[in-house]
Amino acid sequence: MKRRQPKTRFFRAPIFAFCLLTFAFSTGCAVWPWRAAPTLREATADQLTRLLWVREGAIQTMKGLFRAQVKGPGVPFAQRVDGAMFYRRPHSLRLQGFTRLGGGEVFELVVGQDLFRLRLPAQGKLYAGRVEDWERLGEVGRPFQLSVWAMKSAVSIAPVTKGEGVTLAEEGDQYRLEIYEQREGGSSARSRPRRRIWFDREFLEVVREERLTATGDLEASIVFEDFRPVVVMPPEGSASADGGAAAPLRIPFKITTHDGRGQGTLTVTFQEIVPNPPLKPEELGMARAGGGIEVEAAAGKG
Repeated sequence: MKRRQPKTRFFRAPIFAFCLLTFAFSTGCAVWPWRAAPTLREATADQLTRLLWVREGAIQTMKGLFRAQVKGPGVPFAQRVDGAMFYRRPHSLRLQGFTRLGGGEVFELVVGQDLFRLRLPAQGKLYAGRVEDWERLGEVGRPFQLSVWAMKSAVSIAPVTKGEGVTLAEEGDQYRLEIYEQREGGSSARSRPRRRIWFDREFLEVVREERLTATGDLEASIVFEDFRPVVVMPPEGSASADGGAAAPLRIPFKITTHDGRGQGTLTVTFQEIVPNPPLKPEELGMARAGGGIEVEAAAGKG
């Protein structure tokens, strides 16, 4: 005699599915996090170019601590280093790199006006000359050239200057601003773009920049991430420094520079950023007398 199965067997699966769905909907925020779509702001090319000028004026000096990871040929030191940066607008920059363990100095790069000085203690090398001569350093100089672009971009993106034209395009949740050298008569339609800048439309922050060669080829691509609010005091000596209120500014704490020539990638992650601190000449690696770089004695070495 065949034994009859209880009827509850036929209802077991539907009941289980119903319980599962009830649990999922009751805990939906934990199982499937929901986030409202960001509000996309509208902006014109003129508004974005003015925004670049405002942000450049907000920071005149900066110092920070960072970690850098370098990938590519010609790197004359460990590919992961800790570092310190000191910057004063418009041209003064000093970068120091240290070993992750022990804190020994790996390199020192000082840039001022149109001159640079690069010291590599472990190799006993010292290079110096004009910034336009980076190319003569070959693979050794390329990572440091990328570093200069990354650090200056961390302070602010270079604004549009007189004699340059712009066009604006909308790309989903971003704006793309292309910067051209204007031809006679103010026309930029047939000029090659010098740079491309992408703005996030939620905060109107620069999230990417491309630097192009005179022939229109990609020189470098810089990506900005991990924006954090930083309190920015008015620059020392400015009209608003006396009694001026501190203003929050979102600054990228992660910057990745891709070499357009395919020679590597540099990733800089800041641990600390201090905007508008007073800086002494020695912090910038400058000679006390005159505030310049002592490069004459170093030229040609290395």
